[in-house]
Amino acid sequence: MPTLSPLPNRTTARQREAAWIQALLEAFPGPRTMGSAQSAARAASRLALESFGVPGARDEAWRFTDLSLLRQLPPQPLAPATRPERPLPPPGPASWRLSLDAWPLSPDTHWPEGIEPMSEAELEPWLGQAVAPVEPKGNWSVHLNNAIAETVIALRVRGAVSTTLELVSDSGGASGAQAFRILLVLEEGASLQLLQVHRADGPSLTSVVLEAFLQPSSTLRHGLVTRGTDSAAFLAVTAARQAPGSQLVHTSVGAGWGLARHEPVILQSQGQATTELRGLHWARGRQIADTHSRVRFEGPEGTLDQLHKVVAEAEGHSVFNGCVEVPRPAQRTNASQLSRGLLLSDQARIDTKPELQIVADDVRCTHGATISRLRPDELFYLRSRGIDGPLASRLLLRAFCEEVVAQLPLAAQAWNPLSPLLEEAPSR
Repeated sequence: MPTLSPLPNRTTARQREAAWIQALLEAFPGPRTMGSAQSAARAASRLALESFGVPGARDEAWRFTDLSLLRQLPPQPLAPATRPERPLPPPGPASWRLSLDAWPLSPDTHWPEGIEPMSEAELEPWLGQAVAPVEPKGNWSVHLNNAIAETVIALRVRGAVSTTLELVSDSGGASGAQAFRILLVLEEGASLQLLQVHRADGPSLTSVVLEAFLQPSSTLRHGLVTRGTDSAAFLAVTAARQAPGSQLVHTSVGAGWGLARHEPVILQSQGQATTELRGLHWARGRQIADTHSRVRFEGPEGTLDQLHKVVAEAEGHSVFNGCVEVPRPAQRTNASQLSRGLLLSDQARIDTKPELQIVADDVRCTHGATISRLRPDELFYLRSRGIDGPLASRLLLRAFCEEVVAQLPLAAQAWNPLSPLLEEAPSR
């Protein structure tokens, strides 16, 4: 009778995830500077990561998103670049650029008028407050950032700032993980244009959490431009807490990442505020572009205008889940949410789920989702005017993208956010 060979010792996916998380936490043992409240949040997040591991298909908010790329990344702080980095475009005359890797800056740094750094004591009452009311059970992306971020970039804004603030990170061909925690407090009547840029060319993880507090009658125009590669992952949470009379315009444009997940979480604490959200993401190859947004109104007469666009080609996969919460105190809310997807191949996939949770009875709320291809009649019209097929497709794709890209701060033009989206555009 033949004997059976023992089964090979195979580790499960969950075990590999747990090992990767543990190795990552051990590689980031302690921060450069951190106050007591930050230390407590860091400890709680590290414990949560050790307990939960990496989200999987059983976690509703992550069930469409394949996170296997994370386990392939070196669980270590970002190593030196292995090839020359791309040169950064020079900042415009009305921009002031801050390299996130260079924080903390010298005490004698000359900041633009109206912007000043906050001390650890000043930031502690604010840190985590923009995320907590919307995600009371915690957020895995926030826990990851808390666990490995080594410092908090905290800025206070007073008055109308005429200079665009650019926050930039470029990891080049480096391998490993990096995390940035950014906190902004806009005082009453303040206004700021903020451009946030992240680029990566190597097998790396970039984690970013930005919290913005908009006091009454303040205005923040925020642009987020990201460009990665197939071996890089980008996880970002953009959280804002708006007081009455404030205005937030947030525009996100990204492409190239093997895994990209962006989570805008907005809280209108007393309503009577204006929120505009614009998103454009491109997934090609086997890339994943995931957006999960949550907007909550806790008072009357709030306004939301949200447009999310995605282009998926080859075997690219896009996920969109947009949740709008309108509880009973939020009477006379006016919220509009639209998701538009463009498929450029038979293998591409788009999962979209606009979601309204309405309890108030005097509201005007709409949502919608469309998924389509380039329209044959529009292509025919352009070709009948002497424009060849590839150029006609490129023109239609440009028009599809421009609606969002045009909403970025003017300083974004130096980064050519549209060119990587349209490179090697398909002919159909």
